[in-house]
Amino acid sequence: YQWHIWQKEEKPYTGLPLGFENRCYEVYTSTKPKMSGFQRDVGSILRSIGHSPKEEEMTQKGYSLDALVEVKGTKVGVEVDGPSHFIGRKPTGSTMLKRRQVADVEGIA
Repeated sequence: YQWHIWQKEEKPYTGLPLGFENRCYEVYTSTKPKMSGFQRDVGSILRSIGHSPKEEEMTQKGYSLDALVEVKGTKVGVEVDGPSHFIGRKPTGSTMLKRRQVADVEGIA
């Protein structure tokens, strides 16, 4: 499903057959995320500084964000990325793809 979104983002692409695209979306979004203690702490800190984070927010394309806040009219996605999102100090390919698609396709900073 991420490949499909990437293809639509990068070049003219007719897409998957609609029924198959819908099924891929359903499978992609069927796993319920688990909130870590660290994520809860980040949400508490956001609330303590005056924000109202929507936690474990799902975007229109099916990405799950740890938190979504609005700052001066701009939607800002907050991700609490642990070590599995990195190789050394560099983000993994899937983490980079998610960041780019959430920003470019979904319009979330």
